[in-house]
Amino acid sequence: MPALAPPVTGERNALREFLAYHQSAYFAVSYGLTDEQARSAPSASALSIGGLIKHVTGMQRTWMTRVAAAPDAPPTDPRSFEERSAQYANEFTMLPGETLGGLLEAFTAQNAQTLRLADTADLAAAVPVPRDAPWFPSDVEAWSVRWVFLHVINELARHAGHADIVRESIDGATMYELIAGQEKWEPEPWLTPWQPE
Repeated sequence: MPALAPPVTGERNALREFLAYHQSAYFAVSYGLTDEQARSAPSASALSIGGLIKHVTGMQRTWMTRVAAAPDAPPTDPRSFEERSAQYANEFTMLPGETLGGLLEAFTAQNAQTLRLADTADLAAAVPVPRDAPWFPSDVEAWSVRWVFLHVINELARHAGHADIVRESIDGATMYELIAGQEKWEPEPWLTPWQPE
């Protein structure tokens, strides 16, 4: 992971490169952690590195389901609002049976799907605003796929910043030294990012 995203050649390339750049931050920030460290919440927040990785995996999955269905809405989730809210809250917690390796593997798979859609989706297609949750705007009918990708980039960046603070609270490590350490490390095969054909 370089310290800066690479130069870009156009809108779609920019979306893809900034998605990939912010996705890569989670591999750097978790570099060298044990499962126990990844599960810990040593800062003033209740957030952990593992919980943040789990959340951004689920966040991308939710938004990419909407992108893949655009301009239609995705299939309706038959679960109650309470059940869906409980799952959402659970996405912020690395549970005792979960491993950092397993969370990173799921994150890698979701990253690949996100990047594939960034390369292929119609950026102007309408993404209907959900009406089944109180936090979505009631005065907007649809976002564009373009807007969704920008929102996902924003979410990845915001939570990577949270992860930086949690990691520094664990062992004092900062992003630049983690990037340097990770670049010397030979990744597991499942950590190889997806590249367009």
